[in-house]
Amino acid sequence: MPKMKSHRGASKRFKTTKSGKVKRKKAYTSHILNKKSTKRKRNLRKSTHVSKPEEKNIRLLISK
Repeated sequence: MPKMKSHRGASKRFKTTKSGKVKRKKAYTSHILNKKSTKRKRNLRKSTHVSKPEEKNIRLLISK
């Protein structure tokens, strides 16, 4: 049986922190930025953590 491969798309989008949480970037930053306020765009730059129910599935995808 060959080795299981990690999901390459997921491993590019998600990283694990040292404490074990899964980190992700926020959406809505790619286009149509002129109608979004500066404050909103600034807050979208920050990374955030994945919610608890999704974290289990993402952890399976990125660590094979």
